[in-house]
Amino acid sequence: MRLRLLAGDTIWPEYASKKTPMTTPLEIPCSHCQALNRVPATRLDDRPLCGRCKAPLFTGQPVALGEHDFAAVALRGDIPVLVDFWAAWCGPCRMFAPVFAATAAGLEPHVRFVKLDTEAAPGVAARFAIRSIPSLVLLHQGREIARQAGAIDGSSLRQWLARHLAAR
Repeated sequence: MRLRLLAGDTIWPEYASKKTPMTTPLEIPCSHCQALNRVPATRLDDRPLCGRCKAPLFTGQPVALGEHDFAAVALRGDIPVLVDFWAAWCGPCRMFAPVFAATAAGLEPHVRFVKLDTEAAPGVAARFAIRSIPSLVLLHQGREIARQAGAIDGSSLRQWLARHLAAR
């Protein structure tokens, strides 16, 4: 289970490393009902469904979260989460949205992609001290790993993710 980021580049996420055996189940929150699901690491690519609501745990698209469900989905679980803090009035945010969605389609289920509208969820944006948008925050088990301010192209986004996921 290699995570392919660029042509020829691969990294091994922490959950596929020697620290966490492949047979160890990963805890993955459902973005629909917030239930915590256990999925063997070897079955991530098999399109797992939520045990409670039967919705797909990964859709290959960013998940829109708000104040009420952000903590339950983005701060729990064993899968790294990349959060795009954005606003509807922000031109660079709208230009970056297709890049973020395309990257999500290529990297899920190894990284969960989340979008958070800072206008609709100002409390979460304040908690993460978001000063400019778009801003990307990479989280793992609720802990911030890395941060990137401003829109970037898809290749740079994949390189940035590879660098920070390999370092953890």
